[in-house]
Amino acid sequence: MKLNGSWLLSALLAVTFMFSGLCVAQTQGGIQGQGGSQAQGSESGQEPWFSVESLNEGLGEVPEGLERGTPREAIRNFLELTEQNKYAAAAHVINLSGLPPEEQQERGPELARQLAEVLQRGEWLNVSSLSGRQDAAIMSPTSQNPLAGKPRRNIQLASLTADGEAYDVRLGRYRVGDADPVWLIMPDIVSSIPALYEQYGPSLLEEYIPERFKASFGPLRIWEWIAIPIVLLAIGLLGWGIYSLVGLIADRLPYGSPSIFARRIRGPLALIVMSLVTQALLDYVVSFSAVITTSFRVLLIAILAWGAGAVALRLIDTIMLRMTRRLVGQIDDTKPKDERKLLTSLYALRRVIILIMVTAVSIYVLSQIQIFESLGLSLLASASVLTVLIGIAGQAVLGNIISSFQVSLAKPIRIGDLVMFEGQWCYVEGIFYTFIRLRVWNERRLIVPVTYFVSRPFENFSVKSAKEYRSLEMILHLSADIECIREKFIEYAKEEDSVIEHHKLLCYVTGQTGTALTVTCYLMTTDPMSGWGAEMNVREKLLAFVRDNYPEWWPREVVVISHQDIARGESATTRMNGTESGAEESASESE
Repeated sequence: MKLNGSWLLSALLAVTFMFSGLCVAQTQGGIQGQGGSQAQGSESGQEPWFSVESLNEGLGEVPEGLERGTPREAIRNFLELTEQNKYAAAAHVINLSGLPPEEQQERGPELARQLAEVLQRGEWLNVSSLSGRQDAAIMSPTSQNPLAGKPRRNIQLASLTADGEAYDVRLGRYRVGDADPVWLIMPDIVSSIPALYEQYGPSLLEEYIPERFKASFGPLRIWEWIAIPIVLLAIGLLGWGIYSLVGLIADRLPYGSPSIFARRIRGPLALIVMSLVTQALLDYVVSFSAVITTSFRVLLIAILAWGAGAVALRLIDTIMLRMTRRLVGQIDDTKPKDERKLLTSLYALRRVIILIMVTAVSIYVLSQIQIFESLGLSLLASASVLTVLIGIAGQAVLGNIISSFQVSLAKPIRIGDLVMFEGQWCYVEGIFYTFIRLRVWNERRLIVPVTYFVSRPFENFSVKSAKEYRSLEMILHLSADIECIREKFIEYAKEEDSVIEHHKLLCYVTGQTGTALTVTCYLMTTDPMSGWGAEMNVREKLLAFVRDNYPEWWPREVVVISHQDIARGESATTRMNGTESGAEESASESE
């Protein structure tokens, strides 16, 4: 029963992830180019820019020193200017062609301010990851992007969601006449900036924060450094309160499944409430910078998904516990085989549900945090290598998981079976993903890895039927009456409730020496554990019967003095009589 498929599974997973990584990488490249396909037509066109007659005529002359030749320079200058409250200069990084020239100067600075707030709070924007080339071509030699090595005239800067609608903030490359091309925020997003600002802009609470605390200090503002510990402390106290409240409710409930379930979900329920409250704070009360908001949202999604999965799993465990108590009761092999088979199937169903839940939660978390879009092709390129490392490091865990499913499907053991494992009598109490829990005869619990268990020979007393032949031996004197012993054995054996099939009760002499004989008695019992007790009881009664009624039947050493001297050919009696006669004659002579 030993498994040798762990390395095969690891290799299979590695190949699967390699192909899935290539497929997702191709999809990623398609996503990057999808948003601007209408504007750019074909990236293989003659001009790698958009030719326009004019740019932002209503804003006046471009400020001196404003670099917009590459995507990185354009966004870096935009953020620096908005940080210095120079919104009129920052407006030159936005293509305001959708506005009439007379409105550009009036609305341009305000749109620049709002867009800066949106970019700072909406998505964690890493300026260094933007292309530093004028044509924004992807030149990575390991890139699988279909646009690698080709000039691009628009790229995606951020992807935001407001009121259920998705908005892409894109940079486009524009050229006026013979002037050098410049990178500007494309006009498609200009009309949506007010809606995005409503979603990602400062909260009402920030209106009461003094201006001196709104200055940047490192990656965050000063007030954020103060507010974040306070928020975490408040959320932690809330979680502790929920944990304690659910514990009090569990103590007041009557003992049984409801109280057990309430006590088990205290931790997950507290984490769910903490996650929901924190999410509400981020949405309606306070708005942190994108670096904090993005990190919080990823963590909150993971906590919420884990908490919901843990509550569902606790519910399944409670239902299984109630069914176990109702259908099976004490887990042993005295219950019908069908009930023990049902309980084994329930444990297998539990593992299947866990596997489905983990897969569903993982897909949900990845879809919510958009991990592939955030980390890009570098993660996908290393996915296959990471898979191989995980497969090698976790082959013991994977082997145990596969072995547990093998045990659940083939059922060489069932919940409640009595097995002899490495010299110990054990009841199978549970079959889990990575281990099997055995209850030893002295009520200790033996935890055995699944692969270790199935790779060792074990004796299953309950695989067909729990009944078992037991035998007891007695050493008696050669003069013992075997028929009397047989009758008493059958009488005592029939008095035991666990002894069945009385027509199979046997008692025979199975051995003999010069001084004693061996009497062996056989009896059929319902199960090994009760059979052991029946064997001990019958032995004690037989010993008491012989002791009280026929003590001479106990085996003993017998010394026999020979009646004949073989060496001299005369009997000992003759020698003794001759000696006595000689003694009498001597006595007469002396008188």
